Amino acid sequence: MRFDHYTTFFSSRYDLEVLNQNEQDILEGRLKNKKTGQVFSIVNSIPRFISEGNHYASNFGIQWNRFKTIQLDSHSGLTLTHDRFWNNTKWLQDDIRGKWVLEAGSGAGRFTEVLLKAGARVVSCDMSNAVDANFANNNGKYSGELFLVQTDINELPFGDEVFDYVFCYGVLQHTFDANLTYRSLFKKVRPGGRISVDIYREYGRPRFWIHYKYSWRKITTRLSPKTLLRIIQLYMPVWLPVNILLRKIPWGLGDQILYFIPIPCWNYYGKLDLTYRAILKWAVLDTFDALGAAYDKPKTLEEVRVMVESDENKFSDIFYGSNGIVANVQKR
Repeated sequence: MRFDHYTTFFSSRYDLEVLNQNEQDILEGRLKNKKTGQVFSIVNSIPRFISEGNHYASNFGIQWNRFKTIQLDSHSGLTLTHDRFWNNTKWLQDDIRGKWVLEAGSGAGRFTEVLLKAGARVVSCDMSNAVDANFANNNGKYSGELFLVQTDINELPFGDEVFDYVFCYGVLQHTFDANLTYRSLFKKVRPGGRISVDIYREYGRPRFWIHYKYSWRKITTRLSPKTLLRIIQLYMPVWLPVNILLRKIPWGLGDQILYFIPIPCWNYYGKLDLTYRAILKWAVLDTFDALGAAYDKPKTLEEVRVMVESDENKFSDIFYGSNGIVANVQKR
């Protein structure tokens, strides 16, 4: 954390004690709440407003530190994250350059990378220690400015109406109350600022026949994240080649067969231009992501419309996006 980050975001609420620093950064220290006296640590340049240990986002810390670079465009050579970001937010690079952007739920920093390349000043948060993976991936590497914070998305340690843009993709469905989380984020948007969120789509049909993940989740969410990951890592190298072979059966027959073999496998063969080794890693990652999250709560388009509805909206745009449903809102 840089000293100017403390001045900008925390000085009115927290007293700072520096334990270790270099010319630019506070490497280790403490932040003491001026009202409550509660003390939070700064570890490896990152303020930590949540205790380490088991919480509903623990699996994401394991996930993103284990698969640190796999989803980054700079690592994969693809433009998946770049395209998803710009096509869904509908923001312009010139508009966010030099602006403060709150990224809520950063994971290993796939979208952080896009924001920093665009020259944004990014405050990137995650509840889990995935912030460490993000730091390793993105700190000091691009033209933008990065400030990482480990915190609960519903208890953000920032004042209200301080960000020009707020961005939250791949997160809302994994919180215990997406409506509450959205309202928490919307409060942080400045008047005239913009927020872009997405959430899984609820199809309104029996979930088992759409995807068997919701049947498996009744079991997998009871396992420890480490145990679940070990299980997936054991069976995936055996099952993925069979899954690929079945998908090659023409006229869609292979996919029909797979509906009756409910072995969880997120298989991107033929969909992404990746080596088999990379496809195997993506299969393990996304299968673990689907089965290990404590919460998985999709919404319909109308439910998202109701979620973002507010007298403070200047305009809103809700549509089916690349990962479910997207809501783009500008504040009055």
